[in-house]
Amino acid sequence: MTGFERFAESFFNPTLIGRYWPEIVSGMLITVEIALAVVATGIMLGFGLACVRSYRVLPLNAFIVVFVDVFRALPPLVLILILYFGLPNIGLNLSAFTVLWLVLSLVLAAFAEEILWAGILSVRKGQWDAARSTGLGFGQTLVSVILPQAVRLAIPPLTNRTIAITKNTALGSVIGVSEVIYQAQSAVSFSGNATPLMMAAIGYLLIFAPVVALGSFIERRFAWRRA
Repeated sequence: MTGFERFAESFFNPTLIGRYWPEIVSGMLITVEIALAVVATGIMLGFGLACVRSYRVLPLNAFIVVFVDVFRALPPLVLILILYFGLPNIGLNLSAFTVLWLVLSLVLAAFAEEILWAGILSVRKGQWDAARSTGLGFGQTLVSVILPQAVRLAIPPLTNRTIAITKNTALGSVIGVSEVIYQAQSAVSFSGNATPLMMAAIGYLLIFAPVVALGSFIERRFAWRRA
């Protein structure tokens, strides 16, 4: 057997592909489900926190700053393990799926808040003054004048950060979430062959390559120089 044949046998075994593709596809669907839930929850929460921070209420701002710093500093895997194995000790039992969704959503919310907050701060003070001089209240100014500009500025970095965090769905395999990596690892343990892992890698390409392409398009469309 040549080296190429050994490589093909180890990573592209047709028998194993036919045997395990239903499990891999099932894992891909769960990965997509988690990623969509994380994006929706994380961005909405981050957007809300940035808006609350704009009112500059000291206790709330202090809480937001601590929240953002903690969830940006700690690795997601550490948070997942703490919640999954620690919360049952206080009588709170969450499913592995819920823990993964919650942790990744909070991590994305922390980054999204900081990115959107930077976008709000980048809007010139004269925009605030001009809007307030027309009789608009603080909330109206924020929603109608400041946020449209801030969001436009925040879209490129927020898109990149969102893609990076949603790929962490693979961490769910550590706590038994049956996403694509978990399914691949289970198949490898039974087959003794790396083909399922290659299938999972291809699955990730199928899921995230279009997302990366969309992110690149959005980044070009809303580039800083165009704001």
